Amino acid sequence: MPVACANAGRMRSSSPESWTEVVEANTIVGAATARRGSSAGMSRTAVRAPEINQARMDNFAHIIGLSLGVSLCATALATLAGLSLGAALAVYDFPGRRVLVVLSNAFFGLPPVAVGLALYLLLSRSGPFGLFGLLFTPGAMVLAQATLATPIVTALVHRAVEGAWRQYGGALMVDGATRLRAIPHLLAIQRIHILTAILAGFGRTISEVGAILIVGGNIAGYTRTVTTAIVLETSKGNLTLALGLGLVLIGVSITVSAAIFAFGGAEQRS
Repeated sequence: MPVACANAGRMRSSSPESWTEVVEANTIVGAATARRGSSAGMSRTAVRAPEINQARMDNFAHIIGLSLGVSLCATALATLAGLSLGAALAVYDFPGRRVLVVLSNAFFGLPPVAVGLALYLLLSRSGPFGLFGLLFTPGAMVLAQATLATPIVTALVHRAVEGAWRQYGGALMVDGATRLRAIPHLLAIQRIHILTAILAGFGRTISEVGAILIVGGNIAGYTRTVTTAIVLETSKGNLTLALGLGLVLIGVSITVSAAIFAFGGAEQRS
């Protein structure tokens, strides 16, 4: 302020040429101050850059880990339910069996948003299961993905076991096996087809976005998965990051599928 007042005094008592010199001097001083402030800001940013990068890497690893964990848990639940239901539909004859078979095949295209909305109503505080507090948690995401994958696993297992039952069911019954005891043998005979059904279920869960977005809420650091992160980054215009996340998702899916197929091939050779 004293410098500015002194400069103002000089401007009033000096010629126009002096006024120009004072203005130029003030401009130079302001530019220098701005450069110093910018340099200080850049220095602080440079110092914090490693911390920011580390935080981003930790968040990225958490997103991938959560996606894989939720999808594998959902696939395991869908496999347990699908193996039981599919084998029962193939081996047992009971009223309503044909209707269940038609529904399991029809639910291949079950709308994820409809499933997410139904689970949201069931798990909300006013819903019948609201006391469990599962809404906007990874547990709700597992339920949503398992609900979508179970019909796929059920239908594919039913087709595989039904063919084996027609071919080997009579021989197993002659040997004294009951229908229930025959199911493990039929599953073992058709293990490659069963493996395909499990992989189809995993593909459904790892790529899911609509249902888990509704019941999970896409909460950063808690329920954000790769698919929901892709939706978020695309809406923000970060197409490069969204594309990178998509490639990572494809890589994870291929890696898990290859590992399961390799395990199944080793079991078959042994």
